[in-house]
Amino acid sequence: MTATTNGRVLVGADEIERTIARLAHQMLEPEDMQRDLVLLGIRRGGETLVRRLAAQISRISGRAPAVGFLNITLYRDDAVAHPLPESQIPVDVTDKVVVIVDDVLFTGRTVRSALDAVTDLGRPAAIRLCVLVDRGLRELPIQADFIGRVIPTSRRERITVSIGAEPNASDEVSIHADAS
Repeated sequence: MTATTNGRVLVGADEIERTIARLAHQMLEPEDMQRDLVLLGIRRGGETLVRRLAAQISRISGRAPAVGFLNITLYRDDAVAHPLPESQIPVDVTDKVVVIVDDVLFTGRTVRSALDAVTDLGRPAAIRLCVLVDRGLRELPIQADFIGRVIPTSRRERITVSIGAEPNASDEVSIHADAS
């Protein structure tokens, strides 16, 4: 672990790339994931991660999954400080295996909102959850199916994930003490 002005780096670029590759392999293991796979990144945190996962899945399987983006603002139970681009869903999700992708799983409220958004789009055969970091401290009974790293935290800490569109040295997961 190294210290930076952004906090303490917990995961570097090489490990993030290996983790994304491992997550892609895990997603393809169950037989039902081999066809009709739709990856939906939650807007902001899951957007770049979903693109990188889709690229890995395409390299591994030779088939590119459908990729979309969810704006969950309308489904949230709290205020959102900044506007987000609209959802972009490339296919009908009915009878497909949908994997919701986000960078950090914390209280579970964001995922609950994403579940509501997906079920408003149709009735998938299954919905799975993939996160790069599970930091614990759930407020809702939500559990990820595919987890890159488990990093226990306190409520006074915050996890920051920086992932570029392509694997590079700026990829990192860091932890910060909240100022409050």
